[in-house]
Amino acid sequence: MIVSLLITLSIAFGSVCVMVNTTEEIMQVSAACVALISLFCSLIFAPLFLKVLIVLTPVVFKKLSIAKIRATQR
Repeated sequence: MIVSLLITLSIAFGSVCVMVNTTEEIMQVSAACVALISLFCSLIFAPLFLKVLIVLTPVVFKKLSIAKIRATQR
């Protein structure tokens, strides 16, 4: 599983590098599509603890921001 994750992440990273460094529009669009597809595939291959971390991160930040807003209102 980890090998598949690393392969898809490296493909995504390579396609982002191609997208940034090329001047042709069709190459930029196709590299962006490849990057998105490989990033979604890497989420499938990711271990469970990484998936949980990805899901919990926005929840924690939202709770922290709400607590900060309440602290400034007092």
